[in-house]
Amino acid sequence: MLRVAIVMDPIATVKTYKDTSFRLALEAQARGHELTYLEIGDLFIENGSPFGRVRSLEVRDQLDDFYTLGESRVEALGSFDIILMRKDPPFDMEFVYATHILDLAARDGAFVVNRPQSLRDCGEKLFTAWFPALIPATIVSRDSQQIREFYARHKDVIVKPLDGMGGASIFRVDESGSNLGVIIETLTDHGKRFAMVQEYLPAIKDGDKRIILVNGEPVPYSLARIPSAGETRGNLAAGGSGRPQPLSESDFALAHAVGPILKEKGLYLVGLDVIGDRITEINVTSPTCMREIENAYDINIAAQLFEAIEADLSANKH
Repeated sequence: MLRVAIVMDPIATVKTYKDTSFRLALEAQARGHELTYLEIGDLFIENGSPFGRVRSLEVRDQLDDFYTLGESRVEALGSFDIILMRKDPPFDMEFVYATHILDLAARDGAFVVNRPQSLRDCGEKLFTAWFPALIPATIVSRDSQQIREFYARHKDVIVKPLDGMGGASIFRVDESGSNLGVIIETLTDHGKRFAMVQEYLPAIKDGDKRIILVNGEPVPYSLARIPSAGETRGNLAAGGSGRPQPLSESDFALAHAVGPILKEKGLYLVGLDVIGDRITEINVTSPTCMREIENAYDINIAAQLFEAIEADLSANKH
């Protein structure tokens, strides 16, 4: 039995049928591990040592009455065998501070997944820049003129913030150029914030595919998020519908191209967002869609993740 702590958003808000963090809690419990819950605000440092206000957690795979929490207590984070960092974006300074606390937990003996430094280094949007041959034409800038010149070259673009999730504040500007100015002003806060602009990929009509990688290896099935009528965003949170499907040859090629680097960086659970044969985002913070794929196919992705973590944890102890 291992001691597993999961750092996540308030568990009361979870939709159990689709929440990946809840699925991981179920798997930890099924494997006989001691399961503990805390939120990002429960982390703290005292005299250079990392601690958490934690509560024991019992989970049940049902829609209502799906968890029981024990009494709150303070524990040294280094006393846990595994800490799963599952706090949803936005990627803000509070998240960064939390990863620094988890760095100390790793120093003190906890196996933190995903690796805290890599959570800081590999932001969902910007990390794609390390793979320029695999992504659509892209610019990251806060300069209005640069963004306008990029738009003039491509005539149809997607503009999005660097710290969002679930399709929030993502805009398409087509050949009409409608609202380009106000979109730039809004997302860059009049030149004070960076935004990402990518060429529009017509293959979005076939879905924004979520490809899950476990310790650098792709799960052989994806979830294609299909935009609803009149939408350009496939995100489920933005009204898209999910279609589980096997990976294509190009999907496997993309996954195998980035997989070794993800593994090297200690990114055990990653969600690639792929439109056509281009990677648009690399989700490392709190990737989802595990349950939808598991429900459609005879596969246990959560077990694969724990097997990889447990194997490396055991190897590190010897």
